[in-house]
Amino acid sequence: MLKVIIAAVVVVLLTIGIVYLIDKFVPKKVKPLLLLGLWVLIAFLAYKTFMSVYGEIQFNKIKQERYSIVIDNLIDIRDSQLAHRTVTGKFAGSWDNLVRFIDTAQFTITQRRDTSVLDVEATRRFGGVETYKDIVMIDTLAFVSVKDSLFGADDRYKTMMNLPVGKEGAKFELKSGMIDQTGLTLPVFEVRAPKALILDDQDKYLVAKENQVVSVDGVNGDAIIVGSMDEVNTNGNWPKNYSTKE
Repeated sequence: MLKVIIAAVVVVLLTIGIVYLIDKFVPKKVKPLLLLGLWVLIAFLAYKTFMSVYGEIQFNKIKQERYSIVIDNLIDIRDSQLAHRTVTGKFAGSWDNLVRFIDTAQFTITQRRDTSVLDVEATRRFGGVETYKDIVMIDTLAFVSVKDSLFGADDRYKTMMNLPVGKEGAKFELKSGMIDQTGLTLPVFEVRAPKALILDDQDKYLVAKENQVVSVDGVNGDAIIVGSMDEVNTNGNWPKNYSTKE
């Protein structure tokens, strides 16, 4: 955009210079038409320059508003996936499975305590002298609904797979699986929201430019992403200032 603005300013200045030259050297009969045409051109270029700046300002405002909404959705999805891993040991591979899990699953509330019990083998070895060993007991205290823990009375989890802004009818892209890391097989998941869908109704040039962003205070790449299929990572690729939940 900066190049466009500079080019427009240069053209405006050149046009003003041409107007000056016409005023000095062109015959009076021709001068009014030429001057009128040039002033119209100057006004048009000034308008285009203003709109290029204003358009990008508006784009950035819309982008930030939509990104915040999408990121809040992704945080709900991440919390749901983490709950799924806690209970089942893996991440959900489909939206139907994830929603069904939230509707039906429960967290087990436990308490760990240290205690001592009679070591039968040691007691026998020592001729009947009672010998004790330390063990850890895990007591089950209660069961708590996953839905109540994460969402309370809110049923927004039933539609969290739908992209809340941008292209109508679009959904988040969900993947899950297992990877081998340091000799261990570990569960991973990834959820993506392409910027092109989030900003579907915006200027295509500005969207293409946004897809190339590399910045510490921006969302890098062509999508907003949480998780990864390549490494054990449940973070998102956005800075904290974009979210109201972090």
